[in-house]
Amino acid sequence: MSQTKHTISIHKTQNSRLNEFDPNNLKFGHVFSDHMFTADYKDGKWQDLRVVPYANFEMSPANSMMHYGQSIFEGLKAFKSKKGDVLVFRPEENAKRFIQSSKRMCMAELPESIFLEGMKALLDVDYDWVPDTPGSSMYIRPFMIATDNFLGVRPSESYRFMIIASPSGTYYTEPVKVKIEDYFVRAASGGTGTAKTAGNYAAALYPAKKAQEIGFHQLIWTDAKEHKYIEESGTMNVFFLFKDNTLITSPLGDSILNGVTRKSVVQIAKDWGMNMQERPVLVSEIVEGLRNGTLIDAFGAGT
Repeated sequence: MSQTKHTISIHKTQNSRLNEFDPNNLKFGHVFSDHMFTADYKDGKWQDLRVVPYANFEMSPANSMMHYGQSIFEGLKAFKSKKGDVLVFRPEENAKRFIQSSKRMCMAELPESIFLEGMKALLDVDYDWVPDTPGSSMYIRPFMIATDNFLGVRPSESYRFMIIASPSGTYYTEPVKVKIEDYFVRAASGGTGTAKTAGNYAAALYPAKKAQEIGFHQLIWTDAKEHKYIEESGTMNVFFLFKDNTLITSPLGDSILNGVTRKSVVQIAKDWGMNMQERPVLVSEIVEGLRNGTLIDAFGAGT
């Protein structure tokens, strides 16, 4: 980032928890670094950009986010290089998607520059929290919530944007066993499937729990209309590799999240000369590929 557009105040903690941080024993999303980035949207503009000590904050029982679900987020990772630099994978793509999510959820649009500069400021302050052990990363969670205190169904007029960070291990620690879902729906055409909004994940918890009760880790989501086509896998986009060097994934639409890793995999596959196909993926062709041995691999693409 060559230059900054915003003034960000820095308030460092006097009580660091760094001595409690064990980089060799990391779970995903359980431990949080000393600081967080915060900005507020009031009177039609973003203001009071700041890095402050990680802490709870008060919320009115009438907060409109809790009643009407105006809440969006992103997920991305930072890695520490052998030279000690902190590297983040394509954060500008997350910043762009954050804007698209805010539009769909009728929330204030956050400038990309605040997203990126706020994240950099937080990582600079909490540099020592970025792990460098194998399989680890600093998971970064930018999010925005409505902050109006008003029980009326309308978009909030005020918002809070925050970034918190969590030194983490891998999300899945073993091969993922999945079930093709043929009843419950993650997202439907015309809904909020392309927005990274909290409600999408809440709706997925019950069917995922039912699958886990019978021995699966996650679900393969199918289309809401006929359950004939594969859309996503759990919290990830999904790819299928066939023997003839063909890699396929479902096309983007208004029920599928535009994953940053997905976008990267598609481009890399094309650069490698693979037969990369973004097209509707029939459940039946995947089942048949497993039976006749032409399907040789499948993987999810997430944060």
